[in-house]
Amino acid sequence: MSLFNVDLKRVVDDSYEIEIGYELINGLVDDLGTGLLGGAKKIAVITDSNVLPLYAKPIASKLAQAGFKVEMFVFPAGEKSKTRETKARIEDAMLEKGFRRDCGIIAVGGGVVTDLAGFVAGTYARGVPFVNFATTLLAAADASVGGKTAVDTPVATNLIGMFNQPRKVYIDIAAWKTLPLRQVRSGMAETVKHACLANADMFSFIEENLEDILSFRRFACEYIAENNCRIKYQVVMKDERESGLREILNLGHTVGRAIETVSDYRLLHGEALAVGMAAQALLSARLGYMSEEEAERVISLYQRLGLSTNVPDYIDREQLVRKLYTDKKVREGRLRFVLQKGIGDVVEFAPGVYAKPVEEELAREIIMEL
Repeated sequence: MSLFNVDLKRVVDDSYEIEIGYELINGLVDDLGTGLLGGAKKIAVITDSNVLPLYAKPIASKLAQAGFKVEMFVFPAGEKSKTRETKARIEDAMLEKGFRRDCGIIAVGGGVVTDLAGFVAGTYARGVPFVNFATTLLAAADASVGGKTAVDTPVATNLIGMFNQPRKVYIDIAAWKTLPLRQVRSGMAETVKHACLANADMFSFIEENLEDILSFRRFACEYIAENNCRIKYQVVMKDERESGLREILNLGHTVGRAIETVSDYRLLHGEALAVGMAAQALLSARLGYMSEEEAERVISLYQRLGLSTNVPDYIDREQLVRKLYTDKKVREGRLRFVLQKGIGDVVEFAPGVYAKPVEEELAREIIMEL
């Protein structure tokens, strides 16, 4: 027998910029012209049916005028499209159009688009460069920082995917005004979650300036966009691959993701998260990590946003309890929850451990209260 050692040491700088501003399309085109995607001249614009006329077509048109060869790849809007089947259809279409390793990808849209397009970019031709042009508040809060890309399966959300960092992220606040109010509220659910886990001042700012945020006042939108990115960056920088600290970004998601799946995506991600955040707040208060008054502040803020904090009547609660076990934080068959420590912090149960095992019966009691 012989052994041959393949000694491969890989040092990669995955740093990238996030540009927050208004009307950023021209800046995107200029950046691509100066080599942001490694000089790629063939660009795949991946988007959904809602964003296509609003932003994807204008971006594709300006890129074509700048001398790029551009093709658009469009899928039906909504979480139901975030599947392996959609990914395969986009990849097959790109192959038919002659895209090879010298191409680049632009994801134009919300979190479903950036998740799916980032996953395509990570596997197509064994990896091609991409950028995210985020057009929703939810994408600005949740999908633009961290490099987590994935698709959903009938079993659970986001269990098939990879870490893949973009070359740059554009957060165009001007695009938020085109969103239906329901989508704005959904995006704010992640924003409130960030405040709950890391910034009590931000939580108070949202409480005091909620109307200014929902009416797109510039100072309020810039504040939440910048703080969303800052909070998530500070976590991802310390734990890019979710080995410990990054679990705190799953605050509220144990119940939230389960509800989203069991509802068959009738609920938007933020709508499901609002219920999940209410569940973890009640659980945290029950276990003594936050006061009942603090839990009520969290629940009240979601309700003020126009988000329900109750499990919808059409959801079978026992089915919901069973679905909790598909959560990626489950270890050795035991449910684990990230929990708030007051407002603006989370509980560290042991050095580097941010999720606590919780008995099924206690989780069931909390769900039955909602």
